[in-house]
Amino acid sequence: MAARLLLAWVLLAAVIWLVEALLPGVHVTGGALTYLWLAALFALVNLVVGPLLHLVALPLTLLTLGLFGLVVNTALVAITAWLSRDLSIDGFWPAFWAALLISLFGAVLSRAAFSAG
Repeated sequence: MAARLLLAWVLLAAVIWLVEALLPGVHVTGGALTYLWLAALFALVNLVVGPLLHLVALPLTLLTLGLFGLVVNTALVAITAWLSRDLSIDGFWPAFWAALLISLFGAVLSRAAFSAG
């Protein structure tokens, strides 16, 4: 259990690094420990604020056939950037693309890592 949690944390840090490397509007200052810190903070924001935002946005999410969920995820990325001085995002669209890529890369890496075990 602890090993899976540690692996998920490291994978999220790697995804954040990859997103920062690919998107010009996303900036992280620091090294590997900063990415681990951001992964922990993002996971905490998703755990605490995420369910509330998704619940409040549920009517719009249903109306748009799930697409508004991307806006909620964008807000979660923006909240993480707001809480940390190590992550800065240059506006809505970089946050939107970051949220989309974090979701996609995270799902692919998690599936690859956890399907074997």
